[in-house]
Amino acid sequence: MNGPVPVEVLKQHLIDPEICIRCNTCEETCPVDAITHDENNYVVRADTCNGCMACISPCPTGAIDNWRDVLKVDAYAVDDQLTWDELPVQDDALAGQGTIGEAAPGVAGGASADVPEPVIAGSDFVRGSVVPPWSAAKPYVNLYNHKAPVQATVVGNYRLTDASTESDIHHIVLDFGKQPFPVLEGQSIGIIPPGTSSDGRAHHARQYSIASPRDGERPGYNNLALTVKRVTKDHQEQAVGGVCSNYLCDLKKGDVVNVMGPFGSTFLMPNHADSHLLMICTGTGAAPMRAMTEYRRRRRLKGATGKLMLFFGARTQGELPYFGPLLNLPKDFIDTNLAFSRTPGQAKRYVQDAMRERAADVAALLRHDHTYIYVCGLKGMEDGVLQVLQTIAGDAGLDWQALWQRMKTEGRLHLETY
Repeated sequence: MNGPVPVEVLKQHLIDPEICIRCNTCEETCPVDAITHDENNYVVRADTCNGCMACISPCPTGAIDNWRDVLKVDAYAVDDQLTWDELPVQDDALAGQGTIGEAAPGVAGGASADVPEPVIAGSDFVRGSVVPPWSAAKPYVNLYNHKAPVQATVVGNYRLTDASTESDIHHIVLDFGKQPFPVLEGQSIGIIPPGTSSDGRAHHARQYSIASPRDGERPGYNNLALTVKRVTKDHQEQAVGGVCSNYLCDLKKGDVVNVMGPFGSTFLMPNHADSHLLMICTGTGAAPMRAMTEYRRRRRLKGATGKLMLFFGARTQGELPYFGPLLNLPKDFIDTNLAFSRTPGQAKRYVQDAMRERAADVAALLRHDHTYIYVCGLKGMEDGVLQVLQTIAGDAGLDWQALWQRMKTEGRLHLETY
């Protein structure tokens, strides 16, 4: 007599649409292309996800770390997930029974023999660290969400880039009054623009890196700064108005903004005084570098002795945010190297070129166990920066592959590209 057909219960990986800020980190990180998205949501394909966990740590909000035990035959389809405004409730009758992946013959409990071990910090699936520096302060995350944002008042908004340039980048200061909003250098926030999208849904939050140190844009005040570029074209150079960037750039003093966050628990600066910071950025990727630099500047007379080296790229001098204040910083405080790719009459020069020119000094930092590397800017710069670091390390007699793995594991190589 045949026994009952076993019912397979799947632990399905889901992304919480209420917390997700659509930063694309999970899709970029997933090694098996299990994550996809549309204009509404980021979702996980149940038939592709193998539970490798590579996407979990890099997610700045924790939206990626959600699971539901479901009958395998009733797994939530991608098309359904794309319509969600919130996650479905767990069926109590199935809770705790799910396993990730296909049920493997002969494996007790239906656990999958094909499911790999969770990814560790040094995995090749992730190119940068997924752990913070050992001495970083403990961050607060997700204090405010889409359903319950905090309101901040605009106390400053001015253009950073030259008025003659097409690139319109603004420095925007938000004050939270008596509402707590603790942040650390390297964290980000979500801004919820007013209005609805073409399908009638409320706009999702957009993520912006914080450009001010933990004690405020103005020391001792409960405020912070953002570096925002007005989006007027898409990646195909077609005219388009960025919903949130245009909203922010047009704000006036006294306007009120809905804010989520803060987000981010790994892209943080070290707190020990002798740590060295090697910062590489382009455009608005300068925001977290400004925050770290300003915090270190304020603590300079309080024992912060580590070196700061910055490589900063833009199309032209007029399009480089914070150009004037940056050049006014003492030379013995920060070693600043600028690269411009569209200066009339001059050859294109990128941050990688500037790094090659300073190879000996970069190599000296790579040799030091207290050096922390931060890269922030357009996604296209990531490969070039890693390649030039490999070249510099190799020419200096360093084993780059071993060093790279060690820096990732120790929370000393942080990449935030978009």
